Amino acid sequence: MKQIKRKKEKKLLKNSPGKKWLKKPFTSIRVALVYDRVNKWGGAERVLLALHKIFPNAPLYTSVYHPQKAKWAKKFKVKTSFLQKVPFARTHHQFFAPVMPFAFRSFRFDAYDVVLSVTSESAKAIQVVGYVKHICLCLTPTRYLWSGYEEYFPHTIIRNLTKPVISALRFLDKKSAQNPHKMLAISKEVQKRIKTYYGRTSDLLYPPISLSFSKKKKKKGDYFLVVSRLSRLTNYKRVDLAVKAATQLSFPLIVIGQGNARYLKKYAGPTVKFVGNVSDKKLQTYYRNAKALIFPGKEDFGLVMVEAQAAGVPVIAYKAGGALEIVKEGKTGVFFPKQTLGSLVNTLKYFDESIYNSKSCQENSKRFSFSYFEKSLKEYILKAIEE
Repeated sequence: MKQIKRKKEKKLLKNSPGKKWLKKPFTSIRVALVYDRVNKWGGAERVLLALHKIFPNAPLYTSVYHPQKAKWAKKFKVKTSFLQKVPFARTHHQFFAPVMPFAFRSFRFDAYDVVLSVTSESAKAIQVVGYVKHICLCLTPTRYLWSGYEEYFPHTIIRNLTKPVISALRFLDKKSAQNPHKMLAISKEVQKRIKTYYGRTSDLLYPPISLSFSKKKKKKGDYFLVVSRLSRLTNYKRVDLAVKAATQLSFPLIVIGQGNARYLKKYAGPTVKFVGNVSDKKLQTYYRNAKALIFPGKEDFGLVMVEAQAAGVPVIAYKAGGALEIVKEGKTGVFFPKQTLGSLVNTLKYFDESIYNSKSCQENSKRFSFSYFEKSLKEYILKAIEE
């Protein structure tokens, strides 16, 4: 079997375009995109749409695709794995974690020059041969296996029962993380995790902002704002803290996001309003009229904080994770030191919107522009191929 595989790889290597395309314009590079699953909407999906602007002809490979829950993906030519035909895989992907790496290894990429995997789970498991370069844009090492393990498995009994499975999944995940030729991290926080959990070095490339805002001076806000995915599977975002704090203080709070919010509504008082998922145009309006964005979770990066800053809105964030790289304390926002209700309530009590200049917030967001992202990524790809 090994001999047959070697012969096949040699044939692919012989027929590979190699470095011929380096003599052509950048637009002649054949690029493929890979993403864990296309069945939701969030910050990572905005990154994919940004990549689509850069590589409009690149197909999107993924494990499963749910067209109704991922209408944003209509722009792509989506190619799915064998899991697409498996019952419940599109809606309950978490139960198929053990076979996800094998689903991605079933794809073939010898028709491309560069494969860019965007992943927080198994998409990095793809395998390429010949001159094809695999660059991984890592959103974070698989959260439920590493940094978020205790949040996903809070009970000791469940941890003990799942220990053999988790150990096997960690082994596969770490092995898959060695596949990419190059690895990009979306924040310094993610860089640290990649080094800790995968034993690899990575380069930094912040994701770009996709919403555009006018540069007019912001008026005084009417409410506090939370923008997040909402479900029990994303408890680590700690939206419950913002809901409880606003209820306790009788402060107006608007919660925007896709997902089942029933578990959050039980904490909400009359001043808290859930508006579900909204269009980008409406989202821009919600940002512009907010006193501040509340960001209570420890995130890998936190693109919604950049969006708020671009709207001239200050951010009230938990002092950890990607927030430390985005918010400039005292200038574009404020941190609360502990991820507790008391800490957030105390910060909200003394929050004064008037001390924050909308122009300073907007200037801060320029570090995360699309043009800078595009230029940096293209240069990185060229360098990776030349090496």
